[in-house]
Amino acid sequence: MAGPREQPLPPDVIGREDATEVLRAFVVDGGLSIAFTRAFEDPEMWGMLLVDIARHAARAYGSESDFSEEEALSRILDMFEAEIERPTDMGSTTPRSQQGH
Repeated sequence: MAGPREQPLPPDVIGREDATEVLRAFVVDGGLSIAFTRAFEDPEMWGMLLVDIARHAARAYGSESDFSEEEALSRILDMFEAEIERPTDMGSTTPRSQQGH
């Protein structure tokens, strides 16, 4: 049975016993499905993580599409703000203990 198309491990985490995976995200039927570990004592660290992801995505768009890095980041931030203010789907979070993990 075929599984999901997964990303490779980043080279700097291979062989590291101290590396912890904190987020997996998949697109399924046009929607987002994630698994995550709270991982940080302070929730503001998730803000930093989300900004880092946005910057990486903007760089990818800047080098792989007609969008500049700056335009891509602006569009990402605009949608982030719009989605915070007017969510299109609140989704749900199920604790791992209730998922059979």
